Amino acid sequence: MITPAFELSQDSESLTIAIRVPYARVSEFEVYFEGVDFKFYAKPYFLRLTLPGRIVENGAEDGSYDVDKGIFTLRMSKETPGQYFEGLNMLTSLLASKKSRSAKPLVEVTGSELPAESNEDEEEDFDWEIEQSPYEELTENDLNSQCHYGFGNLRTGVFRRLQDELSDVIDVKEPDSTPPAERRQKRLAAEESKFDPDHYLADYFEDEAIRKVLKYKPWWTIAFAKMTASPERSQEQSNQEEFQVSFSKEENYQLLKFTNKSYLLDKRAQYYVYYGLIDILLAYCYEIRVTEGESNVESPWNIRKLSGTLSWFESWNNVHEILVSFGRRVLCYPLYRHFKLVTKAHIDTVKILQLGRSAILKCLLDMHRIFQENDPAYILNDLYISDYCIWIQKVKSKKLASLAETLQRTYLTKGQLGLEIEELESAALLVQGEETESEVPWSVSSQQLSGFDSLTGGTAKSDGISSSKTEDLSVDRAKPAHDEGEKINSLEENTTLNTNSLELSMKPNIWMCDVGQEKSVSSSQYPRVSAPLIVELEEKMETEPRPSQQHETSPVEKGKQPT
Repeated sequence: MITPAFELSQDSESLTIAIRVPYARVSEFEVYFEGVDFKFYAKPYFLRLTLPGRIVENGAEDGSYDVDKGIFTLRMSKETPGQYFEGLNMLTSLLASKKSRSAKPLVEVTGSELPAESNEDEEEDFDWEIEQSPYEELTENDLNSQCHYGFGNLRTGVFRRLQDELSDVIDVKEPDSTPPAERRQKRLAAEESKFDPDHYLADYFEDEAIRKVLKYKPWWTIAFAKMTASPERSQEQSNQEEFQVSFSKEENYQLLKFTNKSYLLDKRAQYYVYYGLIDILLAYCYEIRVTEGESNVESPWNIRKLSGTLSWFESWNNVHEILVSFGRRVLCYPLYRHFKLVTKAHIDTVKILQLGRSAILKCLLDMHRIFQENDPAYILNDLYISDYCIWIQKVKSKKLASLAETLQRTYLTKGQLGLEIEELESAALLVQGEETESEVPWSVSSQQLSGFDSLTGGTAKSDGISSSKTEDLSVDRAKPAHDEGEKINSLEENTTLNTNSLELSMKPNIWMCDVGQEKSVSSSQYPRVSAPLIVELEEKMETEPRPSQQHETSPVEKGKQPT
């Protein structure tokens, strides 16, 4: 039997199902629906769905068949008029359970009337912090048996036979016998050796191409703007807006190929899955921005290289260390290495998470397509992306909203990357200043240079989630400076405001101190972040002057422009 392509839509009174069954016999259609069950048969097509809400046969239903298009359309009444059915575009989760066909250590839904939900969905609050346990020395046998990876760390032994073939896909060697702590040590060492100061400074000063990609607006930017256009929206309206993130026909076909599964994840594995999602989305957002939405042969390499999850099978303990890893890898591996691209990907990922399951699933499906078309990167679909595509369809929106808020309240500075890029920038500016010192009648103080750098460095202090003081900053920027001295004073005042706003910056409500240098902060100490601040931040990034433009405010800085 063939599972046909189908789409579902709804209004306040009814549910409509459109099923594409070309070359089927009209006289042999059979339809059954009651409660949450829906069955359709037209040889050789068969479709069985478990709906997210109840429908009823009351004589108001009707159906039609378009012979030219081969589409059968059936309209049925809702048992409770006005009820909103969530997740109608989550096609994999709507398909009724199939018998197990996989030997993987996963659990498929069998014999249950409704899609299985894990116990973690019943929790009222989700604390984004992993409980720490004392370190225990492991024996050689323990190491071999506990080196897991993949979605939820549910895989092991995959690379014992395929190490030579897949050595170009991942950076970690012999992952089946390399424990997580050793993977991290090797990853950090590889990043240190790969960092190229000359490449970084070239992108820092000659940033025309980077400025172009920073202005690019991916599809989720438009969707996010529509979602936030009406601040006072009800929960039902929010769900409907999430549903408006539509899928193409190709994406619907992808969903139909997945097997409906339910995952048995303990609490720690749940954290790994959610944190891994952030890491993968960050890498994807960078890739979409630098290619302006047009994937190419380098796209699989970009995504997997920037994600510590995909390239080193990392298991994260908190959101901050994910941002640190991503920031380091952006400045070490791809063509464009600029800290503002790190901040932009951070903002994009927050938007995608706030848009909800549909937006996340759309991104995952695109990654799945990119990896599937690349040999041998397709193995990453088997290890991670396919499972994420299935799992995300059953995740509660409340969990994603909590995760988005935590990511939004976590900030990253250049100094936390451990690459000494602030010192590198200051040294480069100082060298340029010394070369032109004899050509200028006066110089600015190191304090002013620091002010210029804080405005141009693109750190999270200026590009991060800012407080309400950004309004004061924009007002100050609007005041014209009548001479060079007033321009410098204006810049220094803006720098002071930027520095002061750091004290009110959106720090994470919960993140561990094992990687970051900051102390844990309770969410009650800082104001909550609203979605419009992301938009305000983007506008600020777009209007901030370039390093070369800012240096024109004095003769010294004019002499520091790169050649």
